Amino acid sequence: MADETGFQLSGSAPERYERYVAPIMAPFVAAILDAADLSPGATVLDLACGTGFVARAAAARVGPTGRVSGADVNEGMLGVAKAHAPRMYPDIEFTTASAEELPYQDATFDAVVCQQGVQFFPDLPAALAETARVTRPQGRFAATAWADRQLNPYFVAQHAAVREHVGPEVEQSYEAAFSGTPDRLTTLVSEAGFHEVTVHQVTFGIALPPLADYAAAQLSSVPWGQVIVDNGGHEALAQAGRAIHAHLKDRTDADGSATLPFTANLVTGVR
Repeated sequence: MADETGFQLSGSAPERYERYVAPIMAPFVAAILDAADLSPGATVLDLACGTGFVARAAAARVGPTGRVSGADVNEGMLGVAKAHAPRMYPDIEFTTASAEELPYQDATFDAVVCQQGVQFFPDLPAALAETARVTRPQGRFAATAWADRQLNPYFVAQHAAVREHVGPEVEQSYEAAFSGTPDRLTTLVSEAGFHEVTVHQVTFGIALPPLADYAAAQLSSVPWGQVIVDNGGHEALAQAGRAIHAHLKDRTDADGSATLPFTANLVTGVR
């Protein structure tokens, strides 16, 4: 079903995540892998791997002598990850697993990376303790979490739309996306057993497709968008997308596309 903008909701939420979140995630994937300092032959865990953005990029860096694993609790996301895994190297091993209970032996990985996942773990200290357990001595941990929402104008606009279309409980869940503050990450990563812990902000100007369609499509791929669909149907989602577009109208180009700053906190540590 399409609305007046031509936007059409199709595919599963994980499939839409793979398609519409990719433009936002791409530069941060490179940043997190640079921070992990991967080398050919390394063993890597992509924790809360989603549809496998980081795992695929890591496989290209560690090459055929390396090994990449991906773990996530969402089987739908893992299904898409497996479908998009490259075949030029040994298959990436994707596993359904909670971050708080990883199915790997001690000191398995040279690096553990986590792209936009740490802020959503129900028990972050337990997840980081598990991360430390499966990381080899002198191995590296690197994770990103969105910085303050006010530094991310796209999310300011999206939050306004979510607040209008969903209840306070879901809005609180949305706020969790921005709970990975530097102080919290530094403290918990250090307490988990990592040293040389650093946190710094990374910002990229990211080119987004015309927002008239993209804003609703991207929203449909994340949990808050699904709640909007469940409560108000496709038209409510389209309305939310139009609200995001209107909020950012002063930042859009003539064709409706926009290049916006996105800022995340990047935490690193050495086991």
